[in-house]
Amino acid sequence: MNIQKVNGLKGEVQIPGDKSISHRGIMLGALAKGTTKITNFLQGADCLSTIGCFRQMGIEIENTSNEVLVHGKGLHGLRAPQNTLDVGNSGTTMRLLCGILSPQAFASALTGDRSIQTRPMKRVIEPLSQMGADIQSLKGNGCAPLQIQGSRLKGIHYQSPVASAQVKSCVLFAGMYADKTTSVTEPVLSRNHSELMLQHLGAKLSGEGTTVSIEPEPLLEAREIPVPGDISSAAYFIAAGLLVPHSQILIKNVGVNPTRSGMLKVCHAMGADIQYLNEHRDSGEPTADLLVTSSSLTGTVIEGEIIPTLIDELPMLAVMAAFAQGKTIIRNAEELKVKESDRIKAVTENLSAMGADITATCDGMIINGGRRLTGADIRTQKDHRIAMSFAVAALAAEGVTHIGDADCVNISYPEFYQDLQKLGGIRFDR
Repeated sequence: MNIQKVNGLKGEVQIPGDKSISHRGIMLGALAKGTTKITNFLQGADCLSTIGCFRQMGIEIENTSNEVLVHGKGLHGLRAPQNTLDVGNSGTTMRLLCGILSPQAFASALTGDRSIQTRPMKRVIEPLSQMGADIQSLKGNGCAPLQIQGSRLKGIHYQSPVASAQVKSCVLFAGMYADKTTSVTEPVLSRNHSELMLQHLGAKLSGEGTTVSIEPEPLLEAREIPVPGDISSAAYFIAAGLLVPHSQILIKNVGVNPTRSGMLKVCHAMGADIQYLNEHRDSGEPTADLLVTSSSLTGTVIEGEIIPTLIDELPMLAVMAAFAQGKTIIRNAEELKVKESDRIKAVTENLSAMGADITATCDGMIINGGRRLTGADIRTQKDHRIAMSFAVAALAAEGVTHIGDADCVNISYPEFYQDLQKLGGIRFDR
């Protein structure tokens, strides 16, 4: 796909539903009693993989447009799948399912695409094994495919070495089946969508600092789950509105959960003009409309406790830093290396190809912004977040940019290019 520079983006956009919340709505809806209605569900490939897995375990799921009905059978209502559960490209599905499958009264197997089979699963295998789970990496490398033999689990207090919502959620989900209270302590607080939804459906949780605990055998009751717009998807429109001169974009109904909104804090630190409008809260999740106006940005330092709140937005922030004046330093972001691609390498190579002054480090990047960027041949590694970040970069760079494997955006945002085009003056040549 070829994209050219534009001047002035105007209008409003409705961001698709949050991917993390959509996944969890299917999973916990399946374990609840009654029918859970999920509105603004994300119809991306990853979330559809989650639906497919639970259908194989006997859960009836009606999926019509952006509304999904999950006919839950309670905590012990899943049945043994007849075939290996295929999570596609979804690390969230793989890791969270491990927590749900480990205590079941049946054996199961999990696999996924080539990318998933290289991503680290030891981070969930280790705490689950401490709880008594029988979970094996079939290739012996700590990655998928995985074989799980259902076991009785014991409650533990797990000290997680990484701040990961996937690890935390996996352990909490397994903790619902344990013999006593299960707790997770993280080095810093990761996103808390699982905790909010568990409480919304009736589970008993408590927390202090970076520790959260769950009581066993909760009676989860089906309730409506409205899914806010995904802040990770909104990030591309925030960046486009800031970087393209003479732009103003209204982004509707965006989730602004503090454990996810680090992107907005960094944008403000860089001098961004972003206004919060129509703030409200649904099912414990805070949302707002965001009015974004083009701005002159300056470099900043992104590190420490804020990293887990914006890990998926870091490729887009790196692109923004290349257009900003001054130096931006990104630290403590080793997690970028084990996403759908090595995002430190992908961002560094592609921004360098566009003329940016950027250096990769062991845990991030150093970007000296303000250089003139020109179009280049972008190698996305079939990573949706790299494709979308550099599609935005193309709108502010000189000349023509070619995005390879542009359709990989279907993982999280199938309508991305169409929504971007609606803001005016954008031509995509495939």
